[in-house]
Amino acid sequence: MASTAQLKTTGILMLIGFFVVLGILFSPIFPGITAGSKVNGLDYLDNFFNSLAKSSAYYIPEQIQKAEKYKGQQFTASLKMKSAGEAATVGQMFSVNQISATVDGDKVKVSGDLGAFATAALKDADLMYNNDDKAFQAKYGLSAQQVVNTWYLAMGVLNKDLTKAGQEEQGKFILNCMSKAIEPAYNFYQVEAKPVKQEMVMLTAALAFYVIYTVWYGFGLLFLFEGLGIKLEDH
Repeated sequence: MASTAQLKTTGILMLIGFFVVLGILFSPIFPGITAGSKVNGLDYLDNFFNSLAKSSAYYIPEQIQKAEKYKGQQFTASLKMKSAGEAATVGQMFSVNQISATVDGDKVKVSGDLGAFATAALKDADLMYNNDDKAFQAKYGLSAQQVVNTWYLAMGVLNKDLTKAGQEEQGKFILNCMSKAIEPAYNFYQVEAKPVKQEMVMLTAALAFYVIYTVWYGFGLLFLFEGLGIKLEDH
């Protein structure tokens, strides 16, 4: 059985090793999401898991297919936006996609084909999912974030208008477009999608490291405390 001095030494060495690794994890020596950039280990793992999450959150093709059902269905709505500038951007985007839009202050009166409108927004979401900012600059003169965020805001108002008008099915479809396509595309912008099946080795290694590292710290404290004569006892 190890003596208290041996336990204390073992605990100290384990904790020293733990904090050395911790220092490495917090050092910006790991590859970032852009070429040539460096990040710390926590950001690297965060980017890695975001890449896996992005790959599993790609529902845009399904939503585009569902939009076919609504092609030919006409809709008219008056979208009250938060500001006149926001309304002007909404009007510009509708017009670019051949959907009638009249801007009056912070309101945009729109009318057109619901399926065609949804498809246009979903295709923009797909471009953003694939990190293609240049396409937005060419089409709208705006950034990917501006366009997709504006689609999200406009769809949110449209969903409420359709629901109030008794068109719950259409409103639910627009809501699904927001949650399954627009929002993931925006949240995962500039993240490289990686299929889980192709990253199983790295995924397994990351999870194993987390478990081993946590246990390592726990045993280091345990040995140190026992070496110092501090023990947990039941009474």
